[in-house]
Amino acid sequence: MRIDGVFSGGGLKGFALVGAVQELEEQGYHFKNLAGTSAGSILASFLAAGYTGNEIKEMLAEEDFQSLLDPRKTLLPFPFMKWVSLYWRMGLYQGKALEDWFFDKLARKGCYAFGDLPKGSLKLVASDLTNGKIMVLPDDLDQYGFDPNKFSIAKALRMSCGIPYFFEPVRLDAPKGTVVVDGGVLSNFPMWIFEDDSQSEKRPLIGLKLSRRQEEVPERSIHNALQLFEALFSTMKNAHDEKYISREHEKNIVFIPVEDYSATKFDMTEEQIEELLTIGRNRTKQFLRTWSPSRNSPHLRVIRQKNVI
Repeated sequence: MRIDGVFSGGGLKGFALVGAVQELEEQGYHFKNLAGTSAGSILASFLAAGYTGNEIKEMLAEEDFQSLLDPRKTLLPFPFMKWVSLYWRMGLYQGKALEDWFFDKLARKGCYAFGDLPKGSLKLVASDLTNGKIMVLPDDLDQYGFDPNKFSIAKALRMSCGIPYFFEPVRLDAPKGTVVVDGGVLSNFPMWIFEDDSQSEKRPLIGLKLSRRQEEVPERSIHNALQLFEALFSTMKNAHDEKYISREHEKNIVFIPVEDYSATKFDMTEEQIEELLTIGRNRTKQFLRTWSPSRNSPHLRVIRQKNVI
């Protein structure tokens, strides 16, 4: 059965999303239109390019993710210089190695720009901090003076995955020198993204979300500045999306609890990777036992709101 899919962000915890996709494919579900934020955008792009869940699993399992961390070289080899660089560059790592890796993997499927894919089949979310709004790629690129069909998917992925302060922001040669970071800052789970799609044929929509259900999330303990920052960022990241996830739409979402894993653990062990894959598979199995796909599966009836800062 053909379905549409929306994948949440979550950094290296995204291995659980791969396990979920493997299970869906084994059960006979295949994606037509895809959307995602951050880690979810990587999975969405690889699937749109023609990779299967099993191929993605093998590709990621073989990768040395630490090789994708590319700090800038400094003239003075002192540890504090990286913090000086962080102040001016706004990120510990350039992100070029990550973008090159995306480009190489997509090129193997003959996929370079959005024009190489069927129109509307892939939508990625990034955060435009200069103008304070969500960017949907490729839909919004013409507003920045770019031809959506010629825009590099690898560049769009680099924008969607630019974890603030971890990777340097992407600066677009657009009015004001637009600064773009990880889509998860403004919308970590864009279930709303296909709502204004004018396609006449609608398919069932499944969301894969790296978190518990809202009512299962425990209250936070906030006793110091670090806990306050963590709570602020988490609330900011999720508030926009939770507004649109009602009981009606929850039935189309696979909630995958992976809070005990780190989103930026680039030296993750094989055992940890396998644990995440298993969590994703098991949660999807549980979901499919009660999910009733329908061609009339509701897409969210809301107006997309982009100005959220």
